[in-house]
Amino acid sequence: MKKLFSMLAATTAIAFVFAACASSASAEGWGTLKGQILLDGDVPAIPPLDITKDAVCMAQPVPDEKLVVDAKTKGIANIVIYLAKKPDAIHPSLKEIDEKKKEVTFDQKGCRFTPHVMVVRTGQQVRVFSDDDTAHNTHTYMGKNDSDNFLLAPKNRVGVLLKPLKYAEKLPRKVSCDIHSWMTAYWVVVDHPYAAVTDPEGKYEIPELPAGKHEFIVWHESSGYLDKKYTVEIKEGVNEQKPLKFTSAQILVP
Repeated sequence: MKKLFSMLAATTAIAFVFAACASSASAEGWGTLKGQILLDGDVPAIPPLDITKDAVCMAQPVPDEKLVVDAKTKGIANIVIYLAKKPDAIHPSLKEIDEKKKEVTFDQKGCRFTPHVMVVRTGQQVRVFSDDDTAHNTHTYMGKNDSDNFLLAPKNRVGVLLKPLKYAEKLPRKVSCDIHSWMTAYWVVVDHPYAAVTDPEGKYEIPELPAGKHEFIVWHESSGYLDKKYTVEIKEGVNEQKPLKFTSAQILVP
């Protein structure tokens, strides 16, 4: 009988330990990172690109997107913030790519790529369109993934569907048009859902991060790394950060 009570006590103790661990893991939870990236100082005047090769493209000004700042908020668009490494834990709702998000749209309008900077998760497929009255060439420069280089006819609204990207890329990868040399864009290829691009007001949001300390990369096309180890402690709920500020000299590196 004593042996039976001893076994029951041991079983109860083990169950208590497992329950405590599960409760602890659950208590850590998931958090959303929100922030904004601002220009510190005056907004530099950046003239539109000098377009002389194509009558269609010359019909309207093509902005230079090497630094896009919102005049009212001083928010900087097109800055990437992402986890360099896939975390051990990914929120259950984000582990698999939603069926509606299996395709990512990449367009060409006004002799510009749009979006100028975008996140692509491994397993997603990019469909490339054109809304212009002139032919374009889309040339991707990948590191680990296969690169693509193809012609897109004017007003192609069916699009060209590329193969899924298989591997995460350490840095955002350049995309260009060989016909119109000023046309460039960047794809951020990651193997997890924790990446964002700042909107026109410099705001970003990365939902459902595992609680704990994380190191993010902050990157911009003109300067490259703005911060290689932007460290944030994520707690359950919304984690609003103080705005990050950079000067035009920090971004527009010669």
